[in-house]
Amino acid sequence: MQLSYYVNASVTAQEVADVFESSGIKRPILDLARIQQMIDAAPLLISVRDDKKLVGIARSLTDFCYCCYLSDLAVRKEYQSAGIGRELIEQTKKEIGDSCSLVLLSAPNAMDYYPRVGLTPAHHAFYSPRKK
Repeated sequence: MQLSYYVNASVTAQEVADVFESSGIKRPILDLARIQQMIDAAPLLISVRDDKKLVGIARSLTDFCYCCYLSDLAVRKEYQSAGIGRELIEQTKKEIGDSCSLVLLSAPNAMDYYPRVGLTPAHHAFYSPRKK
C-alpha cells in the first residue's frame, strides 16, 4: 500500500461516488451532477490515493478562521481500520489551523469511531434534515 495525501487535488465525481459507495456512507451516489456540485463548493478537500486509486476523502466547508464543517469523511471498505480516516481528520485540522473549530455530524453507525480519534461529542446541536 503506497498512500499519498493531497489538499484540494482534482477528483472526479465518479471517483468520489465510488468511495462513498464502498465506504457505506449514505450520499447521492447515482446523481453525479450533485456529487460534482458538492466537490466544487468545498473550499477544503483532502484526498488519499493508493497509487492512482482514490481510497478516501474528507470534504469540508470552512472559513479557515472560525469554523470548519467536515461534511464527508469516507474511506473505501477494504482500506478501513488502517488509520486513513484518522489521518484525513488530522490533515483537515492542519489545514484549518488552531483557531478554527472542527464540527461534523456522525452517521449512527460511526458514533463510536469519532471519540477514538480525539473528537468530543456535542449534545447541543440542531439540524434541519434535507428533503431530497
